Amino acid sequence: MNPVEVILKKRNGQRLSSDELKFFINGYLNEEIPDYQMSAFLMTIFFNGMSDDETVTLTEIMLRSGEILDLSEIKNKKVDKHSTGGVGDKTSLVIAPITAVNDVAVPMISGRGLGHTGGTLDKLESIPGFRTNLSIKEFYKIINKSGVCLIGQTNEIAPADKKIYALRDVTGTVESIPLICASIMSKKLAEGLDGLVLDVKCGNGAFMKKFDDAERLATNLKKISESFGVKTIAYITNMNQPLGNYVGNWLEVVESVKILKNEIHNELTELCNVLAGTMIYLGGKSNSIEEGIKLSRDAIESGKAYDKFLEIVENQNGDISYIENLTKYPNSKHKVSINADRSGFISEIKNFEIGMLGVEIGAGRMKHTDTIDPKAGFIFYKKVGDLVTQGDLIAEMFTDKDELEYFRNKLHSYIIISDKKPDEEKLILKVI
Repeated sequence: MNPVEVILKKRNGQRLSSDELKFFINGYLNEEIPDYQMSAFLMTIFFNGMSDDETVTLTEIMLRSGEILDLSEIKNKKVDKHSTGGVGDKTSLVIAPITAVNDVAVPMISGRGLGHTGGTLDKLESIPGFRTNLSIKEFYKIINKSGVCLIGQTNEIAPADKKIYALRDVTGTVESIPLICASIMSKKLAEGLDGLVLDVKCGNGAFMKKFDDAERLATNLKKISESFGVKTIAYITNMNQPLGNYVGNWLEVVESVKILKNEIHNELTELCNVLAGTMIYLGGKSNSIEEGIKLSRDAIESGKAYDKFLEIVENQNGDISYIENLTKYPNSKHKVSINADRSGFISEIKNFEIGMLGVEIGAGRMKHTDTIDPKAGFIFYKKVGDLVTQGDLIAEMFTDKDELEYFRNKLHSYIIISDKKPDEEKLILKVI
């Protein structure tokens, strides 16, 4: 086959056969097709989409480009969660230990920051010494020992996705439902799961800005997952403002630890309990999601979930002294305060723009070779709907970069204060 002919066929809106998709994906993986042709191919999919059959085929090709884990020796059911990404979304750090404490195995393969969104691996690696690049053998050993392990894609797991994932981030092809589905499911299905919880974000800080698109993505992901025999429940959740109060890799670890220590109770805590409760239910350790949510709350209140998080960090070579003493971590060179310039209600926090500003101040990547500053980020002391008085501290920004006035003006412009209190928005928009 000819790569150009395949690109032209998809550019013209035609369906690709299984053989054509195998030729293109495997050719790229084997370096017979260059980045520039794969970039063109991804753009044709971005604009013209794929049929359900094409998406399932693409998922299977990417899944079978590597190893599918055999975790059959683990007695507990294996359940994972996947979020489509947003600003301040650190739920994996909270729900993995909660779920494992309840005797459900969590073999979690996570990703890095993509576009304006953060990545679980980047957050975990902000903990000094924490290793996410474990071998499959180490992965098995830790899950057998502790029931939970969080790693990145190894060279053995969906290598086609790993290579394409990095290219999508820098070619403007992230927000494509078929590409998102194939990327997510090729990794998750490689884990040998019994159950999967999907958290599909919707709003101005998500890849899916519109509810209809989020619903279509959630439905497609669930359909693909269940076609491979994995019981799946999907949530569509609100991403119109940062999730929780902390944004930035180490800062999100801090907030996660405070939730696990039962010190913070916010909408992030609520969502984590729902997601963990659903994982517990799919893992057969509760008779309903509601009972699972109660078990999740109990795991936090008893201190068992925090202890399990310390165990996760220790198992993966992280220095737990930084978790036990959060103030030990080095500070950013600059701390910039944002104060209310008038009294009123916070009516909007421009979430996508916050995410992109996070990239600028060092918390994310402009290109996949960039180095992240784990200290960089924001703390929001006020959220949408809160009443503020002129002069109140709304947010703080942390960075080692020196363009402080530029950053300050941008962040200030992204937080809108109005006379009228905005309508309260639901956190969970739909369950599928």
